[in-house]
Amino acid sequence: MIQAIGLTSNPRKEFPPAVDDVSFEAHSGRVTALLGAPGAGKSTALKLLLELQRGRGVAYFRGRPLHRIAHPAREVGVLLGDVPGHPARTVRNHLRMLCAAAALPTRRADEVLEVVGLVSLCEARLNTLSRGMDRRLGLACALLSDPHTLVLDDPADGLAVREGRWLHGIMRAHAEQGGTVLFTTGDPKEAARTADRVLTLEQGRLVADQDVAEFSRTRLRPRVAVRTPHAARLGALLTKEARTARRSVEIVREDGNRLSVYGSTCAEVGEIVFRHGILVHQLADEIGDMGPTQAPVRLSAADGEREAAESAHGALQAVQAVQGPVEGHLAPDPAAGSAPGSVPDSVHDSVPAGVPQAGAVGSWGSADDVPDVNSAPLADAGSHARSVPRADLGSSDHFTPHTDSEPGDHFTTDADAGFEAPGEPHATPATDDHPAPQHAGRSSGTGPLPLPPPIAVRPAPSPLRPLRYELRRAGGVGTAYVTAATVLVTSVLMAVVLARIGHTPQPRLLAAWPRELPLPPAAIGAGLLGAIAFGDEFRHPALATDRGTVPRRLGLLVAKLLVAAATALLLAVLTVGCDLEVLYLVYGPELVSVPADWFPLGASWVGLVVGCAWAGVLAAGVFRSTSAGLAAVVAVPLVVVPLVQKALEGATARSAVGFPMRLRELVLMQWPFGGERYLEAVARAVSQPVGGALLLSLTALLGAYVLTNLRGRVRS
Repeated sequence: MIQAIGLTSNPRKEFPPAVDDVSFEAHSGRVTALLGAPGAGKSTALKLLLELQRGRGVAYFRGRPLHRIAHPAREVGVLLGDVPGHPARTVRNHLRMLCAAAALPTRRADEVLEVVGLVSLCEARLNTLSRGMDRRLGLACALLSDPHTLVLDDPADGLAVREGRWLHGIMRAHAEQGGTVLFTTGDPKEAARTADRVLTLEQGRLVADQDVAEFSRTRLRPRVAVRTPHAARLGALLTKEARTARRSVEIVREDGNRLSVYGSTCAEVGEIVFRHGILVHQLADEIGDMGPTQAPVRLSAADGEREAAESAHGALQAVQAVQGPVEGHLAPDPAAGSAPGSVPDSVHDSVPAGVPQAGAVGSWGSADDVPDVNSAPLADAGSHARSVPRADLGSSDHFTPHTDSEPGDHFTTDADAGFEAPGEPHATPATDDHPAPQHAGRSSGTGPLPLPPPIAVRPAPSPLRPLRYELRRAGGVGTAYVTAATVLVTSVLMAVVLARIGHTPQPRLLAAWPRELPLPPAAIGAGLLGAIAFGDEFRHPALATDRGTVPRRLGLLVAKLLVAAATALLLAVLTVGCDLEVLYLVYGPELVSVPADWFPLGASWVGLVVGCAWAGVLAAGVFRSTSAGLAAVVAVPLVVVPLVQKALEGATARSAVGFPMRLRELVLMQWPFGGERYLEAVARAVSQPVGGALLLSLTALLGAYVLTNLRGRVRS
C-alpha cells in the first residue's frame, strides 16, 4: 500500500504551494483515483510521492520510503506523461534496454509487448507511435519489472473509448492480483467507473476521501438512460406526465436516439413506455453519467452491433479469467451454450436489485454502449459497489465536478441532493490506426491473461548490469554508427589532402591532424560519442523515475567510461588503418612506412582519443548537456594546453631527465612482459603538453562529478 503523509511542495514566490499538506492511503488490491481539475496539483502530488520533486512530507511504499528501497523499479511502476525514450529507438530495443538496467532477462520485453498489444509494432520507432500506442508502451515500461504498485498520471488522457476501457481493465486486473494502483484523472465519470476509492484535490488540498459508492451518490447525479427510435415522442410524453404529476423532471436529448432522464426512475419511465406502446432498445438506471468519456467510435449499423457484442464478450472473459465472476456484473452462462455477444435469460434474472442495467448484453445499439466490465456497479447507498470504510475528509455539498460541456448538455441543480449534474466532457478522439484488441494477453487453456506472468526468481545483483544497459543504449540507435562513419570519411579526406600538400610529419599524416586544428577528427568524434553517452540520459531520461539507476550512480559512470574507452580505441585503430590503406592506394608505399618509435606514438595516440572520450563523458555528466561535454573536449587544447605551457616556461632548478630509468630501478626484479617499456610510453605521453592538460582536465572533471554525486545523495 501507499501511505502519503503531509506532502507539501515548495512555495512558488508569491503563489501558494501547488500541493499543501496532502495525506492519504492507497490500499493493496484496490484502485485509487486522485481526482481534480487541471491545476489542482495531481501531477505535483505524484512527483512528491515518487521523490522526483523537492518538498516536505514523506511517502511509504509498503512501509518503506522510496529512497530506502534497493530496487525501486521492482516496487513501483511509473507512467508520467509520454515515454521518455530516444525518438530513433525501436519499441523492442527500448524495453530491452530497460530490462538490462533492471537486471531482467530480455524475454521479459517480449512478454509485456504481447500483453499490451504492441507485438506488431515492436520494430517501430518511438517517434512514429500514435498517442494510444505511446500510452501502451508507457504501461509496458511500468509493468516491466513486475512491480507491486502502479502510479499512473492521467493514463487515459487522449485515448479513444475502447483504448481507455482496455487500460482500465489492465489496472483492475493488477489490483485483483494484490497490487496497488494509484492514478490521476480530471474526469469524475472515469473515477467513478474505474476506482474503488476517490481522492479529490482542490487547489492543492485534499477535500474528500470517499468510497466510490459514496462518491457517486453524493457528487454525481443519477439518471435513467433510454434508447428508442421514438426519442422525440417519448421525451414529449415524459414532459407531459411530469407536468401533470407536478414533478421536477429534466430530459436531455443525447446523440442519436438516446435520452437521459433526470429526476425519474426506470419503473416510472417503463410504465409510460408500456402505456403508450413505444419501442425501447435500452432502459437502465445510471449513476455518475456512465456513458463514454470520449467521442464515440463511428461505425455502421451492422459493424456497430457486431463490434459491441464481440467486444463485450471478450472483455467479460478477460476479467473473469483473472478475478472470477465479479459481483454485480453480467457473466455468460457456459451451460446455456449461447453465442458470443448474447446472454441467456438466467443471467438477466440474477442481476441484483439496484444494479444499473446498462450492461445488459443485447441492448447495445452501437459500440458507444459497451459497458465497462472493469468498473463496479454504481447505485444507491445499498448498492453492491466496492467499499473501504474511511472517514470523509470533506463536505460533499461544496464540491461540483468541473467538466467542459457539449452542445445539448444541461446543467441543473437537484434541490434534494444539492449538487450539480455533470455533462458529457468535450474531448477529441485520438487518431489511432491500431485499435485496441478485444483482450490483450496470451491465450491459455483457461482464457486470456491480461497481465504478464510474475517474475518468480529475481536475479542476483551483478556489476555487469550497468554495462549491459550502456551497451544496449549505445547500440540501439544509429548515432554512434553515423558519427564513426563521418569521422572515418573526414579523416581519410584530410589525410589525402595533407599528403598532397606535403610538409606534414608522418605521425600527424596518419592521424589526419594538421597543425591548424586543435584536435584530429578521431579525437573530436570520440569526445562527441562520450558526451552523447550522458547527454542522452538527460535529454531522453529513460531512467529518471528509477531511483536505483539514476544517471549519477557511480556504477553507471564506470560502465559509460568503459564503453566510451572501447569505442574510442576502436575508432583510433580504424582511423589509422583507413588512412594507411587510402594513402597506399593513392600515393604508393612511400607514405605508409612504420616509424621506428611506433609504440610510444601509438600509446600517445590511443591516450589522446580515449582521454577525449572520457572528458566528454565526465563533462556531460557534470553539466547535464551534450554540448557542454563536447565544449570541454575542445577546451583542452584551446585553453588548458596554453595554460600548462605557460606554467612550464622559464628556467627550472631541476629536471625529470632519467625518470624512466629510476622508475625501473624501483623494482629489484625486472618488470614482467616488458612493463618498463609501457610505463615509459605512458610517462612520455603525460609529459607532453596535450597529455598533461588532458590528464589535468580529467582529474578536475572526475572530482566535480564525485562532488555533485555526493551532494545529490545528501539532498535526497
